Amino acid sequence: MSTASLPEPSGQSNSWKETGDDIPYRTVSRAAVLSLTLAVLGSLSFLWIGLAVLPAFGVVAAITAIMNIRKYPQELTGLGIARTGLVGSLLILFATSSYHTYTYLTEVPEGYQRIPFSSLTNKPNQPDYPPEDALQLDGKQIFIKGYIHPSSLSTPQAKKFVLVPDLGTCCFGGQPPLTHMIEVTLTGNKTVRSSYKKLKLAGTLKVDTQIKPVKELQGVYYQLKADYLQ
Repeated sequence: MSTASLPEPSGQSNSWKETGDDIPYRTVSRAAVLSLTLAVLGSLSFLWIGLAVLPAFGVVAAITAIMNIRKYPQELTGLGIARTGLVGSLLILFATSSYHTYTYLTEVPEGYQRIPFSSLTNKPNQPDYPPEDALQLDGKQIFIKGYIHPSSLSTPQAKKFVLVPDLGTCCFGGQPPLTHMIEVTLTGNKTVRSSYKKLKLAGTLKVDTQIKPVKELQGVYYQLKADYLQ
């Protein structure tokens, strides 16, 4: 005697045939993740303009990710991450550029002349002596940026210290070249303590043609009587 086949439950007739192999596997685009990471790290460019390359590369990575995801939709995913990375990188890039531009245009106090440290140093293979351009700055009101050389601080909160152009000279350079140092004397009640922060100073520059001895260092040609510190 033949037996009748039992009907399969509705909606499950082919469920036994479905396996994980039927579901396409897509990987998250590495470029998309990189773009978002660079956008987050790009916020550090508010501290130093050189780090603005991070959101700039974030824009490139995001555009690359979007193009690849659209070209290989069955293999890659992460379009939302890439778009977020693109928007974030663009916003950070615009904001940090605007911030540093505004700071540059407004940071010099009225009546002072901005000078870079390079205007005080001589060319390579030239004597370590103030160049003609530096000699012309004697007695001028100048604005300059630099770092504290730690060995020049005699007290935890000092009114006198030596300013150098970069952290390499400050922390690892030992005895800097003579024209890479300015002895700073702060006026009023202003003082400084040991720090790796870049200082902004303004005051009257004195340029000597003879080396002025400085404790713990060989000496300086430049002295700044600073009435502005930030």
